[in-house]
Amino acid sequence: MSDHESRMEILRYCKMLHEHSLIAATDGNVSVRISQNSVMITPTCLCKGMLSAEDLVVVDMQGHKLLGFRDVSSEVDMHMTVYRLRPDVNAVVHAHPPTATGFAACGLALDQALISEVLLSLGAVPLAHYATPGTSELSESLEPLIPHHDAVLMANHGVVTYGGNIEQAYMNMETVEHFAKIALVVKQLGCASPLRGEQISKLDEMRHRIHSYKSEQRSRA
Repeated sequence: MSDHESRMEILRYCKMLHEHSLIAATDGNVSVRISQNSVMITPTCLCKGMLSAEDLVVVDMQGHKLLGFRDVSSEVDMHMTVYRLRPDVNAVVHAHPPTATGFAACGLALDQALISEVLLSLGAVPLAHYATPGTSELSESLEPLIPHHDAVLMANHGVVTYGGNIEQAYMNMETVEHFAKIALVVKQLGCASPLRGEQISKLDEMRHRIHSYKSEQRSRA
């Protein structure tokens, strides 16, 4: 995408995050890889649902500002850690979806095999141990999980999701919150019936085939 297209896509999904109550006030941050050596990211201390194209900042792969007049997001190191560990990732979304963040605040991962569609799209959503936002400790808590998952809960903090493009990263966030709402109802009903080993294995095989197909399509594009 061109610089202008990248800016418009980030604004579009930031507005959706805000409108769908996945973030509030100045919460959250979104980034897109725009070249091998640079990333476009939202600024700090601004409502992500009210940004203009000029508010976005371009940083290098160490998170140092290259372009823009706003201050870089305090969570930039987390984004750079995802890009470093996942060359296949081209967009990162960090938000505080209420139900999923409630699970994170209770120290609960979303890793039960309850819904086949969630297993197909995301697999398990693990929980990273607590670390202060905007510090290197946060990236360190995520590092063991990022290579194996496309969404991670952060204890007492929120959720980070990522994907091959910004649409996928955003949809992963929606899926996490949707699954959290279902998991909460299951807990309230008190009669969970998780999928079994053979059923999970079949879904894992299907998920691998789907991801391989998507990767092949992206490489051809």
